[in-house]
Amino acid sequence: MLKNNTDCLLSCCRMGRRGLEGMFLWYLVCIFVISANAIDIKHLNIWPMPKSVSYGYGNLHLSNEFELRTDGSKFADASSILKDAFKRSIDIVRSTHVIEFNASKVDPSLVLKGIHIVVSSPSDELQHGTDESYKLHVPAQGNPLYAHIEAKTVYGALHGLETFSQVCHYNISSRGIQVHQVPWTIADQPRFSYRGLLIDTSRHYLPVPVIKKVIDSMTYAKLNVLHWHIVDTQSFPLELPSYPKLWNGAYSIPERYSFADAEEIVRQVNRHFYAKRRGINVLAEIDVPGHAESWGVGYPALWPSKDCKQPLDVSNEFTFKLIDGILADFSKIFKYKFVHLGGDEVNTSCWETTPHVKKWLHKNHMNGSKAYEYFVLRAQKIALSHGYDIINWEETFNNFGKKLNPKTVVHNWLGSSVAQNVVKAGLRCIVSNQDSWYLDHLDALWQGFYLNEPLTNITDPKQQALVLGGEVCAWAEHIDASDIEQTIWPRAAAAAERLWTPYDKLAKDPEKVKSRLSYFRCLLNQRGVAAAPLEGLGREAPVEPASCYLQ
Repeated sequence: MLKNNTDCLLSCCRMGRRGLEGMFLWYLVCIFVISANAIDIKHLNIWPMPKSVSYGYGNLHLSNEFELRTDGSKFADASSILKDAFKRSIDIVRSTHVIEFNASKVDPSLVLKGIHIVVSSPSDELQHGTDESYKLHVPAQGNPLYAHIEAKTVYGALHGLETFSQVCHYNISSRGIQVHQVPWTIADQPRFSYRGLLIDTSRHYLPVPVIKKVIDSMTYAKLNVLHWHIVDTQSFPLELPSYPKLWNGAYSIPERYSFADAEEIVRQVNRHFYAKRRGINVLAEIDVPGHAESWGVGYPALWPSKDCKQPLDVSNEFTFKLIDGILADFSKIFKYKFVHLGGDEVNTSCWETTPHVKKWLHKNHMNGSKAYEYFVLRAQKIALSHGYDIINWEETFNNFGKKLNPKTVVHNWLGSSVAQNVVKAGLRCIVSNQDSWYLDHLDALWQGFYLNEPLTNITDPKQQALVLGGEVCAWAEHIDASDIEQTIWPRAAAAAERLWTPYDKLAKDPEKVKSRLSYFRCLLNQRGVAAAPLEGLGREAPVEPASCYLQ
């Protein structure tokens, strides 16, 4: 089989020895194959683009009894992470149409019987920096014929299954699933270890099934961190056993998450845990000292006064006792290495005008800005005592710089040069600059999401390593269960490729990936995800009747 342009040129040279006529015939064949290669690369519909891909021009049918084999794997799969992921992948591939394929009518050598997955690590630990690499091979020949995935961890294998699902297609002639372009050989790994999506359940409550569906959709684009902005000024919907009145700050009784709900979303509860078994870490955030008015509904002592309800009362020891209790409860559920402590948009005028807080400031020789620093650094120490590394919004760095704990990760959302300054100071950084990666900014188009580069103006390799990755943010002032999916997708997918694919494989002109992203958007629709068209503003409806692939 002629697999590429080099094969053609070599064959032409060999045939030249047999005379000009033979060489001419092979020249014509080569022109055809080279043209086919040029066309096919435009139709390589995998998202995000893997690190290394080679493929052929054959087709295989998926067996009706397509099976999982794990012989030789060191991963025992005691909690069925791999088995369940395999079943989800095959079910979703088959879900778009009724399968009527009859394998008995097809040459057995063209039927893919299953997939053989070998995982070298016995551990199912999921944490920041967990190896997510994998290798996928789908041969054109074999007896029996199996696809193969090799991965260091089960979470790399999950990514391999997702990629495999994207090379499977329903064939209208056979009425079954085919794998096109075999043989496939893919070697893949993420560029950044942190590839996040923020959801906000304070501005609008999101039902648990909606959050789970968001988690499912993240796996299709190989995002790996759900940043759960749980509480804010408007509402406090989460039950916390240490301080049971906190969720009095919810909008209503139905709009609450029980402690068991949070456990179900995040981690193992009688083997039924959601995010972890899909390779998704959950980053919990409490935004202190600002954005916390809802806390005082249950505990009014947290407010400086009834007329001045935030920031949290810096002068009250109960404030820090309660933060300690919250993080103690968090540590039982949220096992991710990091906790997000917010720290943004703090207006200290409330402290400086409330008599008892003003008196405390004077006694401790502080003004408002010093009290802000005191609060942030003390909250950091509490988080560290519970084993967490800390993430804070960039205002903390802009105000306190190297006074932040060395374990701080600075979350950039405002300034274009902040990431550069953070890593120069030796701290780690996550990029979410609002002009490009805020999903609630509906005028931020997918092209900008694709082109936003976390390492802009950071050239020192040691400093580049301090950029953990990036995150797209769905702030929920105007987002609820009715529109969250089309607000997230497909723009989040554009950022996902930026965070996954090697820099030199990324398109410099986003128009070159438009058809592939459009294909991925239609794939999301086929999988039941309400991804909006590429054309127009974020979450905009189709302009007119047309094929999904042209919108």
